[in-house]
Amino acid sequence: MKKLFLLTVSCAAAFTLFACAKNKPPVNPVVKEEPAAKAEAPVDTAALAKAKADSIEKARLEAERLEKERARVEKLFNELMSEDVYFDFDKSELTEKAKEILTQVGDILLKEPRFVIVVEGHTDARGTEDYNMTLGSKRAMKVKEFLNAYGVGDDRMETVSYGKEKPKVAGESEEAYAQNRRANFKVNIRK
Repeated sequence: MKKLFLLTVSCAAAFTLFACAKNKPPVNPVVKEEPAAKAEAPVDTAALAKAKADSIEKARLEAERLEKERARVEKLFNELMSEDVYFDFDKSELTEKAKEILTQVGDILLKEPRFVIVVEGHTDARGTEDYNMTLGSKRAMKVKEFLNAYGVGDDRMETVSYGKEKPKVAGESEEAYAQNRRANFKVNIRK
């Protein structure tokens, strides 16, 4: 039995030595060092702040310019809309006062080529509907002809007659009639 015991212990010892001989100690892998990254230039915060401030200032100046332009166009628009051209009873010829007003309107239209106008011709309440529509059309056309001769292109003007349909002043007095014998303007701004 002693032999068997020695044989078992010997086998176990041999087995252990054999098993240990096969297990190699772990090898630490060689770590390749990456080449040092190129150092990035330091961020110039002062330059970035200046660029941002310049951008903000540029936007502010552009907004200011646009507001001035809007105010200028609005002023011209209001000037153009404020004046009516008046006519004598049963007439479509322009009076001297009408020509003065149309000269100012022509100046505005020449300064601002984006304005496109509709010239509306009106009459007082006297006369038939057909007669008043024709007279309103003649009045609007006289205004358009004057402005065209002043240098405003046909493509920027249209005419329409309302006859007695849209009185400016209600009533059947000579004062009311005089206010309704007119041509006035509607302005559009084309892009």
